[in-house]
Amino acid sequence: MQIRFYVDRATELPHIYNHDVDEDEVKDVLEHPDEGRSGSGDSRVAIGRTGAGRILRVIYVRDPKPDSLFVITAYDLRGKPLAAFRRRMRKKHR
Repeated sequence: MQIRFYVDRATELPHIYNHDVDEDEVKDVLEHPDEGRSGSGDSRVAIGRTGAGRILRVIYVRDPKPDSLFVITAYDLRGKPLAAFRRRMRKKHR
């Protein structure tokens, strides 16, 4: 799977860097998401764990190219959304 990233015009770096996330972490989540669902418009949302154990929300769209995704942003899941995710995972694994 090919993954492209939205580039922040101000820094000319992938936008995910603004959230202290790197490309390998995004790849971990996209390859093995715990949850995936529709986002707004054509976007999709994947939530999952990185190899280091961080729980990230990754927002992406399917690229027109076959087997390719365009990542818009990714960030740590925190607070109430993290608690809700953990509850869903406990229910799922019962």
